Amino acid sequence: MSFDLELSGRRALVTGGTKGVGAAVVRALREAGVRVVATARSAPDDADGVHYVAADVTTADGCALVVQETLAHLGGIDILVNLLGGSSAPAGGFAALDDEQWTRELGLNLMPAVRLDRALVPAMLAQGSGVVVHVTSIQHQLPLPESTTAYAAAKAALSTYSKALSKEVSPKGVRVVRVSPGWIETEAATRLAERLAAQAGTDYEGGKKIIMGSLGGIPLGRPATPREVADLITFVASPRAGSITGTEIVIDGGTVPTA
Repeated sequence: MSFDLELSGRRALVTGGTKGVGAAVVRALREAGVRVVATARSAPDDADGVHYVAADVTTADGCALVVQETLAHLGGIDILVNLLGGSSAPAGGFAALDDEQWTRELGLNLMPAVRLDRALVPAMLAQGSGVVVHVTSIQHQLPLPESTTAYAAAKAALSTYSKALSKEVSPKGVRVVRVSPGWIETEAATRLAERLAAQAGTDYEGGKKIIMGSLGGIPLGRPATPREVADLITFVASPRAGSITGTEIVIDGGTVPTA
């Protein structure tokens, strides 16, 4: 028996939609019948029915361009997946993080969601329905002091902001849900595992174990796949999850010991 997510014809914007989890989310939404606009630093050659907007959404001007293109192409919006994020902070703990690094981490992991929500959620409120998905991270609960302090703090800020937004707009028909992944086996994660494996004189599986050990272990014994995270996001964005709002759903293979 098929499980219809009742998403056919819905309109969605996905940030960071060309690699890793973002690409998987775009694919999963498209398979469910959603009309998708996605952001990218540069549009891919094979759009496969997706309208890509080449814009830097870490800037206010970039977000404004994305909003303009999204509304022009879709005529409105039903689903907003704020997925863009990451970290370029150096190792070395808190003392290695200067003002520029803090500003960069907040500008990448918090402000794009704030700006896009501010511009697009009013349209959802006007139609009395919509879903906003904020992709956070278990790092805001389990930061790695050596390397992810600023990233974890930015994701914690996103989580708190998301909760506040949900309290404000859920009574008006707009759901806000946080999805909090642990380690995901993306292309970047694979390269990291390969690099660690080479340094340690082991194979790729050994490199994965090094990463899992740094996280305190993953009881499931493996990272999540991008498609698993994408399937969760697609479900919570669907009418099938119509009573889910204001909460954070963790997908981490059991990494966080308590929730």
